Amino acid sequence: MKLIIAAIKPFKLEEVREALTAIGVRGMMVTEIKGFGSQSGHTEIYRGAEYAVNFVPKIKLEIVVTSDMAEQVVETVAKTAKTDKIGDGKIFVLDVQGATRVRTGETDADAI
Repeated sequence: MKLIIAAIKPFKLEEVREALTAIGVRGMMVTEIKGFGSQSGHTEIYRGAEYAVNFVPKIKLEIVVTSDMAEQVVETVAKTAKTDKIGDGKIFVLDVQGATRVRTGETDADAI
């Protein structure tokens, strides 16, 4: 099993969710986060004053899938979240040792 962690732009969340559902992803965790990458934040003008915004709002998706589905999920997120502008996000893939569904006690692939 693989854990896919993706940081994407907030306005892309629904489009990414729909694309993942279409390929068979049955669940994900979503968290609102702030961060910065190569863009290192930006400046905004509010009521005539300039402010430095060092952390940019993002959405973090955490998706656990079987190993054979991981590449398709990464490709789907990358294609759907892409805007061709700086700050589109990152995707990380990690190995998962195990999973347990609390309600039924199912484990590993049956739990996801």
